This record gives sequence, structure tokens and C-alpha cells, in this order.
Amino acid sequence: FKCPFCQEGGFFVAPPYDLRHAGDLHKACPACQRKYEREPGFYWGAMFVSYAFSIAFSLIAFGITWSIAPHLGILGYFIVVVGATIIVAPYLYALSKITWANFFFSYIGPRSEA
Repeated sequence: FKCPFCQEGGFFVAPPYDLRHAGDLHKACPACQRKYEREPGFYWGAMFVSYAFSIAFSLIAFGITWSIAPHLGILGYFIVVVGATIIVAPYLYALSKITWANFFFSYIGPRSEA
């Protein structure tokens, strides 16, 4: 969860499971001072990335649950998959924001002090 430009400064204000500040970004990189937001609403696209990550995680959780406990009923699978997805949701949300940023911001390296 580092700066997409320099890979040194932090991207988020707090860790993903600090629910008061979940998803809050610094205005700019603490290390290279490059801005993280291109335009208002830029990170709305991260919703689609988050949806894809959640679906992928849910399918993996279902597959693992099915291989461990094939006798579990549909309600059991539902509870395990939804519960696991809720537990990892803050992490997936943070991962989707940094993934979205990396789609549009390229690594430039640390800013030179010249």
C-alpha cells in the first residue's frame, strides 16, 4: 500500500482495519509530494475493481469450503462465504483503491532534489 509514483510513501492515512479512516488517502505522497487524485470522484472506478475482487474471493472461499466440508448444506456455505467476505472487505476495499491508482499512475521513482 505504497505510493504508486515512488513506492516509498504511504498511500493510506490508516491501515485497512481502522474502520474510522478506512479508505482515507493522503492528499499527496508523504515522500515525493505527488498528488493522489486526478479529479473529483476519481476513485469511483475502484468500486468495480472491489466488486471483482469480492467475487473472486467469494468463489475461492466457496471452493475451499466445499473441498473441506462437502457435506455442508447451502445455508452453511452461504454463512461461511458471506462471513469470510465481510471479514476481508476492508482489505479488499483498500486493495481495490491502490489497484485503481496503479492503473492510472505510473512508477516515476523518487523525486530528485535538484
